[in-house]
Amino acid sequence: MEYIILGLLLLQPRTIYQLRKRINDGLNLMYSCSTGSIQAAIKKLLQNGHISVIEIAEDGKLKKMYGITESGKIYFYGWLNNPIDGSVIKNPELSKIYFMGFAEKSVRIKLIEEHIDYLKKMCSDLEKICGEGATLSNEMLGNDIFYYQLHTAIYGRDLMKFNIEWYKRLLKNIKE
Repeated sequence: MEYIILGLLLLQPRTIYQLRKRINDGLNLMYSCSTGSIQAAIKKLLQNGHISVIEIAEDGKLKKMYGITESGKIYFYGWLNNPIDGSVIKNPELSKIYFMGFAEKSVRIKLIEEHIDYLKKMCSDLEKICGEGATLSNEMLGNDIFYYQLHTAIYGRDLMKFNIEWYKRLLKNIKE
């Protein structure tokens, strides 16, 4: 979570609410977040001097705006410049599929159908992000940061499509 926050703060200073909204709107494939998990990461980043905070008045309310420090940039780039760790590609929910033979057939069908609906919603959200990315100007498409953000959304969309088809085949086999 710390690196996600630092990366978002590299783009622009944000409040906790803005961080949570941005994570939920485009990064939820990688991380699920609650305000509590963001606050815990913010506290740690502040303690380590990786971010700073200022209070600003907006609509008569004081809001805490967080920004990345030089120390935070060094910490972030240290993480970013390390090799991609392929060993962390795990899906703990697959253990449910592994043991699904213990459940009643009607329960299996219900759980798989609900999961397919969830995946379809995730795919739809990612389709919107990909569609918005496709309509941006050529100037934005040449931006390295945007390029990799868009391709992460494309990966997520394609992964959701694969998962939907995989679970549909599983559901068909269960029903037969």
